[in-house]
Amino acid sequence: MTPLRLYWWNAVPNFGDAISPVIVGHLAGREVRHAAPKDAEMFAIGSLLNVVRRVFTEGTPPHTHPVIWGSGALRAIRGDRLMGKVQFALVRGPVTASLLGIETDSFGDPGLLISDVWPAGGQRREALGFLPHHSLMDDPDTQAFVRAHPELTLIDPRDPADQVCEAVAGCRHVFASSLHGLVIADAYGVSNTWVDPKGQGRLKYHDYAASLGRDMRAPLSLDAVADHTLPDPDAPLPYQPAIDAARAALRRSFPMQLRQEHAA
Repeated sequence: MTPLRLYWWNAVPNFGDAISPVIVGHLAGREVRHAAPKDAEMFAIGSLLNVVRRVFTEGTPPHTHPVIWGSGALRAIRGDRLMGKVQFALVRGPVTASLLGIETDSFGDPGLLISDVWPAGGQRREALGFLPHHSLMDDPDTQAFVRAHPELTLIDPRDPADQVCEAVAGCRHVFASSLHGLVIADAYGVSNTWVDPKGQGRLKYHDYAASLGRDMRAPLSLDAVADHTLPDPDAPLPYQPAIDAARAALRRSFPMQLRQEHAA
C-alpha cells in the first residue's frame, strides 16, 4: 500500500508538528510520509491554512484536492478561493471556520488524540512544567526565567515528540507559550496556563481556546508565573466535556478514503 502523503511543517525540530504524522498514521492504519504542500493528500496539525491558500489559489493548480483535518489559520485568510480546491473534513476552531465562511459547530485540534497513541504511564508527579514556543528556547528572557525558577521543569519542544509528551503527561501543571504544549496537556488531562508567546500571533491560541469554550483571553506574563494560583491537580479540567466532544469529532471526521481498508 502506498504511504499517505501528509504535509507538516518541519523546518526546525518541534514536537507539535512532529506528532502530526504519528496521529494521522494511527488513525489511517497506514505509513505516513512527508509531502510537499502541492503533493499532499492531507493537512492536519498546525496553522497551515495560509500555506494551503497560497499553494492552491496561486499559479498552476496542483493536481490534488487534499483533505483539511484539524488545521487552522495563522492570520486572516479568505476562504472563498479555496472552496472546491480542498476538502474540509474539520478545522481547528471557530475563528478559522469564521474566516473561511464555514458554518459548523464541530472543531478539533488533532493533537488532542495523542493520548490514544501514547497513553500516559505511571502516576503524575508534582513537577511544574514550563514548555516554551520553540522559537523562544534561545531567547534571553526565557533563559533568564529558567535560571530564576529552578522549581520549574523545562520541557524542550525540540526534543523527540514522545519524550515531550511523556514529560507533559507526568506534570502536575504546565505553563506553556507553545500552543501544542497547551493542547497536549489538555489531551492528558493536565491543567495548564497560557504564557506570553512573545512575538507569536495570538489568533491560533484564541482559535483553539474557542473550540473548547476555554477562557484564554490573554496570556500570563513570565513575571506573573511564580504567583499564579494552581488548580487542584486531581480535579478534572473544567472544559473536559468539550475536549471529549472535540476528540469524538476528530475521530468521526477522519476521511474514510484515507484509511487503510479503503486506500488504494
